[in-house]
This record gives sequence, structure tokens and C-alpha cells, in this order.
Amino acid sequence: MKVIAIVGPTAVGKTALAIELAKRYNGEIISCDSMQVYKGMDIGTAKPTREEMAQVKHHLINIKEPNESFSCADYAALAKKAIADIEKRGKTPIFCGGTGLYLDSVIEIPSFCETAKDEGYRQELEKMAREQGNESVHALLCKIDPESAEATHPNNVKRVIRALEIFKCTGVTKSEWDRRSREAKPPYEATVLFLTCEDREEMYRRIDSRVDIMMAEGLMFEVRGLYEAGLLDTKYTSSGAIGYKELLPVFTHGENVGDCVAELKTATRHYAKRQLTWFNKKKSYHKIYVDKENPIERAMEILGDFNG
Repeated sequence: MKVIAIVGPTAVGKTALAIELAKRYNGEIISCDSMQVYKGMDIGTAKPTREEMAQVKHHLINIKEPNESFSCADYAALAKKAIADIEKRGKTPIFCGGTGLYLDSVIEIPSFCETAKDEGYRQELEKMAREQGNESVHALLCKIDPESAEATHPNNVKRVIRALEIFKCTGVTKSEWDRRSREAKPPYEATVLFLTCEDREEMYRRIDSRVDIMMAEGLMFEVRGLYEAGLLDTKYTSSGAIGYKELLPVFTHGENVGDCVAELKTATRHYAKRQLTWFNKKKSYHKIYVDKENPIERAMEILGDFNG
């Protein structure tokens, strides 16, 4: 099964390109944005508008309340169902978004058994690390999976515990799962278009402009509504979304709006840098410099007579 994916940092025009390609290649769009799954968080997450979603069918947007949990594993399961549904109707799946981890969970081979979970055992190991030290847990890993133990520092307790949890649930070491994954075939044939700016300052200008537009569209009212509904509590994953946590101090501590908007622009820039770091590691991705070339024309050159 062939799929198209459009990724990149914020404010580079991913949505517009995805919609155009969906029209040209008989496609439907699957969001790969970790925050667009939440209802009511529209402006701050730069969701497609109603008009845009009316043009092309979208999947995995507005499927959870902000106070509901949602993990990468949840996303992968739903995205694979969406692909099957789109394929069944003879259409092309087109991923669009900036959460690289979510896309990887679907189009790349899993490096270990993602379904292996044992909450009780994990808590037992966390307690052991607290009471007896990180080395005590690392020593357990040395006995059952020396290869993973050698590659993992004892202070990286989360990863050490995860490797132990995998073995307990599956009877197979993490290093063996990794070996198997390298020999396996990727589940989908993906063409990934990586939108970016050759001029970093141009990307920052786009980000600042995006934030200004969001404020003009009513982002502050959106944040206030979620806050007053008790949906921006830090115990919820959604509360960490950029665009919300930076403006929240206006309501919780009476901070100056202008200062919070400036902080939002800075946080968005930092997030864009992290996105670029993630995507730049993917050597098979096709870079499209949106400040130097026409994204649609370049995408069409790369895709050619793409046939899903």
C-alpha cells in the first residue's frame, strides 16, 4: 500500500499542500498532529478550517476531549484503521502534520513489541530504582539482555525499565525485537514530503505571523474557554500544547498579554527547531524549500504519476 506524507515545522503550508494533493490524487487526509485530536483546541493547534475540511475528508481530528488520554500507540492503531478504510474506497491516504513520532509509529517498522505492557511490573521496578538505586534495575537488564544494557545508561531508568517490561511480557529481549525489525519489511510504501525553509529567518517570520493571525482569530478566547471549563489542568496531556500553556498565565496569574504572546512566539520557534532536528535525520524524505520553490509544482515532480 502506497501512502503520501507531508511533514515539517509549523507555519510552512502543510495543510494547503495536503488539500491540493488530495484533490489531484483522489486522496483523504490523516492528521499526524498530537494535539489536533482534541476537541475545542482549534485555533492554537492550527486545525484545518471547516471550509478546508469540507473540500477533502479528514481523519483523526476532533476525536478526543481535552481531558482524555491519547498515546502514540492509540494513534498508530487508529491511523492504520484509517488507511485500511481509505484504501477500501480506492483512495490515497495522505498524512499531514508535524508530529514525527506519530508518523513513524505508522510507516516505520516498530523497534520492539509496542503492545507489551505491564503497569504493575513497571511500578515495581520504579520503586526498586527509588529505594535501591538505578544500578539495581540496570543489573537486572544486564542478566537478561546484556546487549540492551550495554547500550543504555543506568540513569536512563525509563528505557531500562521498558526493556525489562518487554522481556517480561513477551519472553523476547528488546535487542532481539530490534534485530527482527531490521529484517522486516516496512508496512507501507511511503513518499514523505518534508516542507521547510532554506532561510531560517523566513521560517521565524512565518511563525510570528501565524501567532499574530491566531490571536486575531480569537486564540485568547479559546484558551479562556478551556481554562474556565477546567480542561487545561496540567494533569491532562492536552494542557502541554503550545499556544495554550503560554497564554494560560494571563488568567491564572494576571500576566501581561503582550509578554505571553512574545513567549508563545519564542516557544513556537523552539518547537520548530525540534521538528527540524527530527525530520532532518530522515534521509529518505524529500525536502521542499517553500521559500525558494513552488511547493505544489515540486511535490508533483516528486510524486509524478503516483498511483496508490
